[in-house]
Amino acid sequence: MGILEIILAIILPPLAVLLRYGLSGKFLINLLLTILGYIPGLIHALYIMSQDGKQS
Repeated sequence: MGILEIILAIILPPLAVLLRYGLSGKFLINLLLTILGYIPGLIHALYIMSQDGKQS
């Protein structure tokens, strides 16, 4: 996870997830969490972006 991805995840969590994983379930979950509250979306974005190579 690069520094630019971290900064983007802090500013706009759904956009960071969208750019990394495309239009997938991870993006939709993150979008919903961000709509419900910024902090849950931020935590989710940082968590799934830190899971590099653990799943396809």
